[in-house]
Amino acid sequence: MTITETLTRGNDGEGVSWVALVASVLVCELAGIVPSLLTADEVATWYPTLAKPAFTPPSWLFGPVWTTLYLLMGVALYLVWRSDDGRPRTVALALFGAQLVLNAAWTMVFFGAQAIFGGLVVILVLLATILATIGAFARIDRRAAALLVPYLLWVGFATALNLQIWRLN
Repeated sequence: MTITETLTRGNDGEGVSWVALVASVLVCELAGIVPSLLTADEVATWYPTLAKPAFTPPSWLFGPVWTTLYLLMGVALYLVWRSDDGRPRTVALALFGAQLVLNAAWTMVFFGAQAIFGGLVVILVLLATILATIGAFARIDRRAAALLVPYLLWVGFATALNLQIWRLN
């Protein structure tokens, strides 16, 4: 099955709105890029000074993982955005927006404010919001919900990492 067939299946055969798809992905990618740019100094100077658990991934891994996750999130957003499910769509998009803001906020709190415990609080709320978003997306398009599962798993891992960094520092 081609990407076009995947993106149109279940949508009455409507064609893919490539502009909307690219915009959806771009919004998600920017939610990661902007906070990263704003906290680049802290990532380079403060973060390396922290004690970290043995399961901490190498620094080079974070960029490719997050870029991929934001791409999947953007496709999921597009699939839900193009549905016409009224109130369920509105709720799903609001939850998605909330988790995207929390995602960016975590970077600003953990790195920008150098607040490890504050980051832990934000990421726990983010985790719950991702779960709610997946549930809301599943009511509209199961593919969209499935696309968020890797994100949920990575944020779960990041939560464990944040917790251990807080305990060690």
